[in-house]
Amino acid sequence: MKRLVMILAAGMLALGACGPGDIEVREPWARAAMKGGNSAIYLTLSNRSSSADELVGVSCDAAEAAEIHLSQMSPDGVMQMTPQESVPLAVGAQATFEPGGLHIMLIGLTRDLAAGDTIRAVLHFKSHADITIEVPIHQMDGMDMGG
Repeated sequence: MKRLVMILAAGMLALGACGPGDIEVREPWARAAMKGGNSAIYLTLSNRSSSADELVGVSCDAAEAAEIHLSQMSPDGVMQMTPQESVPLAVGAQATFEPGGLHIMLIGLTRDLAAGDTIRAVLHFKSHADITIEVPIHQMDGMDMGG
């Protein structure tokens, strides 16, 4: 029950960071990981504003660096992670950050990320004001593609 309340509160905070006709952040979450290691944040961005924009960076209180990455299969069948300078958000567009695709890589964690905890991240846009989100930590069973 406590976990559900935390997830709902984080979702409301993320949605509260924007108003109608703005950039909306939905369902943020990050992988549990140990201090010194890496993790990843996943979420969905929707541009409900009247002008195009782009996500140009991220900062996070729990990592030395946060970078936008894209995981994709190379022609020779090897999964590769490529840093992205930005993620465009056309009017009405949605960008989904998920395992095996776009994600926010957290590099050099400054503390353990345990399931049930939350971290704070700030999304930086080309035109829109920064959006601060609370990101719940989830335990991952097994390996899937992504951060």
